[in-house]
Amino acid sequence: MFKGDVPRLSTIRTHQRVSEVGWFADLCGGDTDRLGKLDPSRRSNYEHCRDIVLTADSLGYKNILLPTSYMLGQEVLPFAAAIASQLQQISLLTAIRTGEIHPPMLARHLSTLDHLLQGRLTVNIINSELPGLVEDAEYRYQRCKEVIQILQQAWTQEKIDHSGEIYRFSLPSYPVKPYQQHGGPLLYFGGISPGSRDVCAQYCDVFLMWPDTEEGLFESMQDLSNRAAAYGRSIDFGLRIHVIVRETEEEARFWAKTLISELDAARGVQLKSRTQDSRSVGVLKQDALRTVADEDDYIEGNLWMGIGRARSGCGGALVGNPSQILERLHRYLDMGIRAFIFSGYPLIEESHYFAKLVLPHLPNVRLAELQERLPTVQPVTPLTTGEL
Repeated sequence: MFKGDVPRLSTIRTHQRVSEVGWFADLCGGDTDRLGKLDPSRRSNYEHCRDIVLTADSLGYKNILLPTSYMLGQEVLPFAAAIASQLQQISLLTAIRTGEIHPPMLARHLSTLDHLLQGRLTVNIINSELPGLVEDAEYRYQRCKEVIQILQQAWTQEKIDHSGEIYRFSLPSYPVKPYQQHGGPLLYFGGISPGSRDVCAQYCDVFLMWPDTEEGLFESMQDLSNRAAAYGRSIDFGLRIHVIVRETEEEARFWAKTLISELDAARGVQLKSRTQDSRSVGVLKQDALRTVADEDDYIEGNLWMGIGRARSGCGGALVGNPSQILERLHRYLDMGIRAFIFSGYPLIEESHYFAKLVLPHLPNVRLAELQERLPTVQPVTPLTTGEL
């Protein structure tokens, strides 16, 4: 942890000292009050996932991540479409694994959803192997780039005119114009391999990081900023992290212990290995961080890596009282982090704790409302039946 003031990254898109405070919806079957235990009352059915999103919406969170995984649970786009009309103000951060849907139709899916949400759509680009396949990393990076290029053409140009190594299209774009007329939805991206970082630097808007030391986070931010600058761009930074906040530090730490009180090591390994990303560079980095933690899995004061014992992906949580959590979040803001995707177990109950104790004290905005991305694209007038 940096001593005293943290270094500040000036080469970011959003210079205002603001935060987009988001939450997480469990579409993948993991919500529980004890890690390692299946919780029948919190299984990943439509009703429970809907309640998570509606709760976050009512509490004032500005965005909510809808994850994708080939596991028992809800699929992202159908779920997002089903719930869109029930929302008041929250954005949906929809995770999309590139290559799963024919790119022009993916553009159409997302454009339709953007209209249903009246512009409150953001997209989390996932660059990973498709379910059941073992794919070359360089092929995946190329496919990811081309899908993004096609989306951006579809949303901002009169025509999709793409000639790549994987996809070749020459199509009109009027069927896929989004509600957001300044470049379409913001693209969020996570991944720490060099190839993934380069995709984000060249094409995406927000680089999402997982828990790390302050030095580690800032090193990643510097690297991504330099990569983006090489393409004549700047990007924003986000952090996907769990949180346990209570009135006192003792209460918060007690709940952290309670969460893993029924977890044995074998069960933790079993839960982690069932996911597609269990051996990814990012997950291995989360595991490595836990090896330098103290006997209670804490590193850097109130950063707790115990969740990584049972969860693939984001393995750390901020644990403490409101002042401690806010102090850490303000340090992240000072570094240049602008978007946060929080979560806690169980998801609904923890969203209430955070909304009561921390959320009112943060400069909470929607990043898309601060972005001037591309010149306004004039909507294409739909063809009438007489013109067909």
